[in-house]
Amino acid sequence: MTQLDRRTALGAIAATAALLGTSRPTLAADYPNRTIKMIVPYPAGGPTDIMGRVVADFMSRDLKQTVVVDNRPGANGSIGADATARAEPDGYTMLMTAGSVLVQNPLMYKRLTYDPARDFRMLALLTDVPVVMVVHPSMPVKTVKEFVDYAKQNPGKLNFGSAGIGGTLHLSGERFKYTAGIEMTHVPYKGTAPALADLLSGHIQVIFDTLSTSIPHIQSGGLRALGMATPQRLKELPDVPTIAESGYPDFVINVWFGVAAPIKVPDTIAALATDSMQRAMQDAQVRTQLEKIGYVIQPPRDAAAMQAYVEADRAAWAKVVSARNLALD
Repeated sequence: MTQLDRRTALGAIAATAALLGTSRPTLAADYPNRTIKMIVPYPAGGPTDIMGRVVADFMSRDLKQTVVVDNRPGANGSIGADATARAEPDGYTMLMTAGSVLVQNPLMYKRLTYDPARDFRMLALLTDVPVVMVVHPSMPVKTVKEFVDYAKQNPGKLNFGSAGIGGTLHLSGERFKYTAGIEMTHVPYKGTAPALADLLSGHIQVIFDTLSTSIPHIQSGGLRALGMATPQRLKELPDVPTIAESGYPDFVINVWFGVAAPIKVPDTIAALATDSMQRAMQDAQVRTQLEKIGYVIQPPRDAAAMQAYVEADRAAWAKVVSARNLALD
């Protein structure tokens, strides 16, 4: 190799190194420069979808780039979660997740195509929603106690619905069965919306639902609320007692929502997305919109605090899964 060739080669190597060294900061500085996809692993109309659309709308305005909701329902959120885990870790694919996708699924399913610890990084924990026990108005019960008495007098006649096998609302029903000493048949649906539709039409008798999707039907008289799975009564429904005060003091459940991304998303891009989501949760219009339908805004948390929160939730549900001996292929 001549001296000139050697100088040319060294110059090319130096130029390449400089380009590689600046590529990631440039990527972050330009982010976002195209459409962001927010995968919602449940059908349209449910609580996860509501959260996804509210956050996507705010982020579109805040980041001045389109954020679209992509509904990928099925397998209790596993299909959408798997699609996110396999996506390019560039910040342009995110997962609006309920706790069931990252907590209950790994406890319930023997085989999953994704691993929460290996495949995802949490960008933000945003809200949680109280769970309410609701029945069709034709049910001859008006309290939790009356419901339990009716179930014991009519074994095998009650069906409870949920958004899917292994989710928070399914396990809420299983936990109530175990706690109250009754039997009900679980009827799984592909999301909250179809479960609610069958409850409203009287095809099933009861569901444990997020307040955000049930409250319009409770207020209109289409459904009857028997009890809240909250520590105290809610100002939105002051006449509905808690399940705890109805005789089951440890029955407290909520559903949390957050956003996750593929594990290798760069820190700088993750921080930009997280900051936008936290601005959404502090926006007066967004807060009013969410709180009006029962969502509770969570405080901002760093990565360690988010991990601790998720692990505590996993430990609590592991006890339910073990007590009911629940497992899925």
